[in-house]
Amino acid sequence: MQQQRVPTPVTGSSALSPLERTEDHRPPARPGGRPRSRPPLPDLAWLPLLLGLGLWTYGLPRIGFRTMGEYGLLDRLPAVFFAALLVLTGGFLLALRRAGTAPWWPAAYCVAMLLALKAPPAVLYDSVRYPWASKHDAVVGTLLGNGELRPHASLSGNMSAYDQWPGFFGLNAALVRAFGVESAAAYLNWAPVVLGLLLLPVLVLLYRTFTEDWRLVWTGVWIFQLANWVGQDYLAPQGFAYLLHLTVLTVVLRHFVLPGSAGRLRDRTFLDPAAAAVPPPTGRRQRAVCLLVLAPLIVAINASHQLTPVMLCVSLFALILTRRYRNYGLLAMAGALMLAWDLTMGRPLFMETLGTLRESLGELTRNSRAGYAGQLTGPGPELAGRANVSMVLAIAVLAAAAVFTRRRLTRSALPLLLVSAAPLPLFAVNDYGGEMLFRVYLFGLPGAAFFAAAALVPAAGARRDASARSGTVRRRVARVALPVSLVALAAGFLPSYYGKERMNYTPPAETALVTRAIDRAPEGSLVLAATGSFPMALHRYDRLEHWFFAEQELPANERMLADPARYLADGIPPGTRAYVVLTRTQDIYTAGEGLLPPGGFATLRGELAASPLFTVVEEHPYGVVLEYRTPAR
Repeated sequence: MQQQRVPTPVTGSSALSPLERTEDHRPPARPGGRPRSRPPLPDLAWLPLLLGLGLWTYGLPRIGFRTMGEYGLLDRLPAVFFAALLVLTGGFLLALRRAGTAPWWPAAYCVAMLLALKAPPAVLYDSVRYPWASKHDAVVGTLLGNGELRPHASLSGNMSAYDQWPGFFGLNAALVRAFGVESAAAYLNWAPVVLGLLLLPVLVLLYRTFTEDWRLVWTGVWIFQLANWVGQDYLAPQGFAYLLHLTVLTVVLRHFVLPGSAGRLRDRTFLDPAAAAVPPPTGRRQRAVCLLVLAPLIVAINASHQLTPVMLCVSLFALILTRRYRNYGLLAMAGALMLAWDLTMGRPLFMETLGTLRESLGELTRNSRAGYAGQLTGPGPELAGRANVSMVLAIAVLAAAAVFTRRRLTRSALPLLLVSAAPLPLFAVNDYGGEMLFRVYLFGLPGAAFFAAAALVPAAGARRDASARSGTVRRRVARVALPVSLVALAAGFLPSYYGKERMNYTPPAETALVTRAIDRAPEGSLVLAATGSFPMALHRYDRLEHWFFAEQELPANERMLADPARYLADGIPPGTRAYVVLTRTQDIYTAGEGLLPPGGFATLRGELAASPLFTVVEEHPYGVVLEYRTPAR
């Protein structure tokens, strides 16, 4: 008969749960042996919250968004707005002290900071933020108007892809009908706030999978919000698919642990004081049920976006590298659904992309560049570019510091680390229209934010042994590093998110000008513009052709400016009615992105207006519309 093993009792603070250790901040004893008495602090967590929101509300109408200069919205934000962010940050740090017993206070501050950072455009702007977002509104309107999908139709402006991946637009068409609004533009600017709120519980569940320390959870959420400056949370398929992607991964990490795979990770003496034990294992029947639950979400991802299914598959493949999540069936299902969609509904674009892989495969430098072609130009865009790089480096350095200094936490949270690094190899595959850099950063951000938080939040209740002195030093450093880092990240978010805001805000008069011009164009006409980044650029996209002639390398545009009228006339097919639309937003975009040289847009506009090849149809301070004079036969 086998002798039963009696577990060795664990004594000291390591026997306590992280939640208990978080609250165990007893002061050192006096020389006489009695502990020093410390009066309980009053619970004032609500005071900075109300004060911060009050300051933000007071400063909101004082944001001069209509008079933005070269620094975008940065120099139009009043001092009280910055004060509101500082107060909310201070209140969040105060709320962290009782995160173990009152986690709703850090949650409230996370919601408040989300509103403070991303709600101003939704509240203030009288037009759609991000001119290119108007094309998504156009897709929803076209879907409602035609009542059908045409995935194999040839549409200009690369708009065929939206009929090939229509899931997101079908959802919004239903929302437009349900809300009884005229178009998706009625709620479009609120998408960053709504998606941020929906991501909040997903991130909490994701982080709670690997830690029981509520301070670490909420600091990770806070850092994620400050570091999410990429601008992919507007009303677009990427933001929607990203939410579903994180939801699927969270379910997998919490409910797909294989039996017998945890090993020592269930032993609290082996774990970091803040780490959570590995979730309970699931049997085949339970995992099969979870597969049935996840299948509709994975189908929705594939029906909505081209890149996110690839990101999901590489993430699931990375999880196979661990014993805990070696679920080949799940990866096979995700890959099969992706290929099934790509070879049916998405076949035209999928085959076109495969044809370009020969040129892009292995081109790391080209694939990791940002934007179409040019270099950021002007004080605001240049500052935004430097802030982007600084934010990426700051998050990477903090995350790396945690990986190397908290190795026991890294061991238990290894799946999250692998999922964060999984998108990196895609740099060797494709540039995704100049956006692969931003997408890799976005998909790696949840894990990076968690480890960055781990570098700033010391493990509570560390053992009081020979390493007590080093633990004390770490806690003292964290008392300074945490607030300084959070303030620095908030400071970096503002230029990253609002430094190029002149490109993102369009006066309603410009939108009206473009709408009139495109409505006047007969069906089958060709609409020419320097770039597609202006409001209503793809209005009536299913009835018109488009040519955004300056979306090319700067040297080619410099040659074009030598005789722009002849350049455009040579590119217009014979017998085609053609209209040139040049607007203020195009001027700002082509200059800021470095597509045209300084003064190039003014030269373009002047040369075309003076050319006998074009007639001015309508001229306005915000733009000009010209019609091409078809040569007499």
